[in-house]
Amino acid sequence: MSTRVALIVPCLNEAHALPLLFTQIKTHLPQAEVHIFDNGSTDGTPDVARSFGAYVHGVAERGKGRVVARMFADVDADIYVMVDGDATYDLAASAEHVRMLVDNKVDMIVGTRLQSYEGSASRPGHKTGNKLLSSLINNLFQSKLCDVLSGYRIMSRRFVKTTPVMAAGFEIEVMLTIHALDIRSHIIEVPINYLKRANGTQSKLRTVRDGWRIFLAIFYFFKEVRPFLFFTTASAILTFLSLAIGVPVILEFFETGLVPRFPSAILAASLMIAALVSLSCGLILDSVAEQRRELKRLFYLRN
Repeated sequence: MSTRVALIVPCLNEAHALPLLFTQIKTHLPQAEVHIFDNGSTDGTPDVARSFGAYVHGVAERGKGRVVARMFADVDADIYVMVDGDATYDLAASAEHVRMLVDNKVDMIVGTRLQSYEGSASRPGHKTGNKLLSSLINNLFQSKLCDVLSGYRIMSRRFVKTTPVMAAGFEIEVMLTIHALDIRSHIIEVPINYLKRANGTQSKLRTVRDGWRIFLAIFYFFKEVRPFLFFTTASAILTFLSLAIGVPVILEFFETGLVPRFPSAILAASLMIAALVSLSCGLILDSVAEQRRELKRLFYLRN
């Protein structure tokens, strides 16, 4: 039986870019079944997609994460190739990447763009922010990834159908990456060309706003996936602050037998209590997180 390949594309006002994207698809991945998920475009994107024979799905709730959730739920295939609708991801090697996924029996291949950013394909700050966020994830989750924000991903059915999508916006790529790391799924990164954006289109990513949301999402998933390290780090910080404030009060008490700075003493004691509570939370939630991880991995292995 032949392998069913679905190309899933989130779109918002990409009517000018879709002809370029479909030219690439026809040349490099003609066997793929193309699904365009439109997130409320006002420029005729759905009509352009239908003119090229694609399946068009409407998603009313705004946000790339919500679109990806619908993609994973509604499309049935063996291999999923996810790219953005702006035609900035070069699909020249996509067929080879599909074969690589099958031959190596991995669940996710990510196209890394950092060596081929070109002009208007990326606004100033995007590349730097990507490197910083990738470095943060590598340090928090003990990985060695280069481009955690890439929208070019080839995924197995097993991974897609067992991934709980818990992101609403552009933090979806971070969520997919962390979920794969959490269940110990093998990720392969491959270099791809990142092309200039088509005339008449513009990026939907807002550097500061969405960068901040992605940053917060990383720490949210860090808390959920590695709660012991998260809460023990918080406990260590609180303990340091408690000692820094409380030790002078204690030394003064031993010298004079008096505690003239009651506010400092009360604050130091409160911080130490908070540190102990944080440590307890880390110990308890670490056991919960491990049980959740095993359940997710068992569900993943059964598919």
